[in-house]
Amino acid sequence: MRDWLVGGALIESPDGLLLVQNKRRDGSHDWSTPGGVIEEGEELLAGLAREVEEETGLVVTEWAGPVYEVLIVAPEMGWRLRVEAHVALAFEGELTVADPDGIVVDARFVAAHEHEAHLSACSPWVREPLLEWLAERWAQQRGFEYDVVGQDRSTMTVTRR
Repeated sequence: MRDWLVGGALIESPDGLLLVQNKRRDGSHDWSTPGGVIEEGEELLAGLAREVEEETGLVVTEWAGPVYEVLIVAPEMGWRLRVEAHVALAFEGELTVADPDGIVVDARFVAAHEHEAHLSACSPWVREPLLEWLAERWAQQRGFEYDVVGQDRSTMTVTRR
């Protein structure tokens, strides 16, 4: 089993929540918060700040959290994923898409009434915790757990525990 650690950034402005559009290997697109895989030996907030800057050009100068953690287990695909979502309390810079990995193809601040539409195509483990946090704005960390059955994205089923 391969273990992944991912950081997710919750960045808001008067225009809304920052979402990035990701181009997947199969050619599909979905939206999520900025962030990504934390490299081995890298401190989570340092890696999250690096990912945010790479994907959006923004520099986060102050964090809070984590506000939620997501655990996903996909034994048939050979991976386990742990995601920590942190709130950016302060950031600077100009929003630009400059992802060196070529995954992020768009980034924008999305108004509250558009969140569900933008997040409809992403994985439940991305969409559900984020929409719940946006609705409730809890301060203490919450946990979410998901099981994935299937051999690939097109045939997998996801169950929330």
